[in-house]
Amino acid sequence: MLRGLCPWRWSLLSRPRSRLWILKQCLFTMKLESPEFQSLFTEGLKSLTELFAKERHELRIAGGAVRDLLNGVKPQDVDFATTATPSQMKELFQAAGVRMINNKGEKHGTITARLHEENFEITTLRIDVATDGRHAEVEFTTDWQKDAERRDLTINSMFLGFDGTLFDYFNGYEDLKNKKVRFVGQARQRIEEDYLRILRYFRFYGRIVDKPGDHDPETLDAIAENAKGLAGISGERIWVELKKILVGNHMNHLMHLIYDLNVAPYIGLPANANLEEFNKVSKNVEGFSPKPMTLLAALFKVQEDVTKLDLRLKISKEEKNLGLFIVKNKTDLIKAADASEPLKPYQDFIIDSREPDATSRVCELLKYQGEHSLLKDMQQWSIPPFPVSGHDIRKVGISSGKEIGALLQQLREQWKKSGYQMEKDELLSHIKKS
Repeated sequence: MLRGLCPWRWSLLSRPRSRLWILKQCLFTMKLESPEFQSLFTEGLKSLTELFAKERHELRIAGGAVRDLLNGVKPQDVDFATTATPSQMKELFQAAGVRMINNKGEKHGTITARLHEENFEITTLRIDVATDGRHAEVEFTTDWQKDAERRDLTINSMFLGFDGTLFDYFNGYEDLKNKKVRFVGQARQRIEEDYLRILRYFRFYGRIVDKPGDHDPETLDAIAENAKGLAGISGERIWVELKKILVGNHMNHLMHLIYDLNVAPYIGLPANANLEEFNKVSKNVEGFSPKPMTLLAALFKVQEDVTKLDLRLKISKEEKNLGLFIVKNKTDLIKAADASEPLKPYQDFIIDSREPDATSRVCELLKYQGEHSLLKDMQQWSIPPFPVSGHDIRKVGISSGKEIGALLQQLREQWKKSGYQMEKDELLSHIKKS
């Protein structure tokens, strides 16, 4: 049976057949009727489809939204593909009085239109005529299979008509049902078109596959051979994918693959990573929604590793500070030996730091350390306000700024030792006595 037969297999057919006949056999179709699909039909989408139908331009839902709908999930973002060129779309929208926004995507074939207070991103079908592993020069087409052929994974290469008809040229639906992640065509070719697809493969593997370990050997070989291509990909693009890998399923398995296939050095990860620590922390954080940096910090042995990561990936200041904090404190800031106050060291740290995100960082550290009961207590704890101010000390007759600062610190220490229970008058009484 030739249904789903891939184009690169044409030359292997034993009997000559016309190209058109084979293409028809490659297309798998079915009808989708689900509440998630029907929920997409807002007034804006209805108006959009009517405009394209009136001008006889084909319009379909594309890519990830199709995958989500087939999985019974309402997509958060919906992309559209069309046979209309950007100039035809502009003409169509202008004639209908529809506002267009964000024209930066036009050279790549994307027009964003706003109808009924909704934005719709529509892209002309494309063929890659030249690629350098980062960018592609495209040529517009009206051939849906040619557009599907240039996409990364089979599960992302499907289209959906507005009558519910699925258009699947590369067995994406079958792969989705079987929870398989495969490149469209040859993995090596797809990766060489855009090296970021290495990380996209890992990310979707964590999203789709039930149990880790089942990889096509040729795909892993292609990743290992092309890992160095990631060196030319911007840090921002890599960080977006890496974060999604870290918060997805099978992230421990995938991180080991990243090291086994020599991907790590090209994406800013340390060569001498502590993978044993990563194994332990992976179990500690399971079910506790850690931030990506919380997990990544397990790979780092010194704070300089965080700095190097930042230089490569351009992470946010908040992410960098969290990484530096965990690397510095993961073995030193631990629960108290006194079983009656195990949370006290963490609370004292927060009180002393006086930073607005200190509690958030400490909670991430507790996830890292696997201190789940302490985490729950910390999340319910409110920072008590220190009851004494410099003004209060001036009122008892001390005017030297240096002396006021020293006294405030002494009183703060006494207040901490009291379990944050001592009140203003009691604390000030210590000054009067001295």
